[in-house]
Amino acid sequence: MIMRVGHGFDVHAFAEGRDLILGGVHIPYDRGLLGHSDADVLTHAVCDALLGAAGLGDIGRHFPDSDPAYSGISSLVLLERTAQMVRLQGYEIDNVDATVVAESPRISPHAREMAEKIARALSISPSYVNIKGKTTEGLGFTGRGEGVAAHAVVLVHRRSEGTCG
Repeated sequence: MIMRVGHGFDVHAFAEGRDLILGGVHIPYDRGLLGHSDADVLTHAVCDALLGAAGLGDIGRHFPDSDPAYSGISSLVLLERTAQMVRLQGYEIDNVDATVVAESPRISPHAREMAEKIARALSISPSYVNIKGKTTEGLGFTGRGEGVAAHAVVLVHRRSEGTCG
């Protein structure tokens, strides 16, 4: 069996007049994130981790912000498409572990729903998706409330050629 790990990272600044979407979940907040799509920083990090694990580059290569087709698109749709690309390479998705970095809003009340939505988009069990929230104790751009960052790590596998069932 061939196993591969991928790491993804993304960051978006807060912006007035936008909904805050993280992990496909609408979170009541006074600002959203600035971006070409729905700016779901968590889902973008998971996409990048999956693409990296499969050796397929990054989210910008497949879903460029210069393409009007992706304007305002749900990042869960991008995640579904990413999972399809990964599977076309012969990989199965084993698990996702992700961290959202923000002073506020609090992530923990929404983590379970985020995991369920991400799992649904990936066609895996929610028990294989772990979402955590962390602050930076007031330090850096997230600490100053200027935006949100996310990291994701994934494990994928495929059977090596020549192995049995």
